[in-house]
Formats: sequence, structure tokens, C-alpha cells
Amino acid sequence: MGKLVIDGNCVYEIDEDCIRRREKKERRLREMEERRKRPANGEDKGSARYWTGL
Repeated sequence: MGKLVIDGNCVYEIDEDCIRRREKKERRLREMEERRKRPANGEDKGSARYWTGL
């Protein structure tokens, strides 16, 4: 069951399942975007690939 919103003479029902699906999709897209911004493993200077063994 969804939430009811009363706006003057209008009544709207909010589909909570739809809201959850949309939020999940948006969260996934943000996570994918964050992963794209990070360097791939082994590409940054702090990785084991560049370890000098000092």
C-alpha cells in the first residue's frame, strides 16, 4: 500500500515499491560513476606494483 498525499482537492497515491526501485537504480548508477572515477587496480603509485621493497 502506498502513501496518500492530499493537495487541495487532489489526492495522490505514492507507489512505495516504485520509489524503492528508483532509489536502488540511482544508487547503482552513482556507485558505477564513482568506480569510473577511481584508477584501476595497479594503476596508482600506492599499489603493490610500484613497491620498491625498502
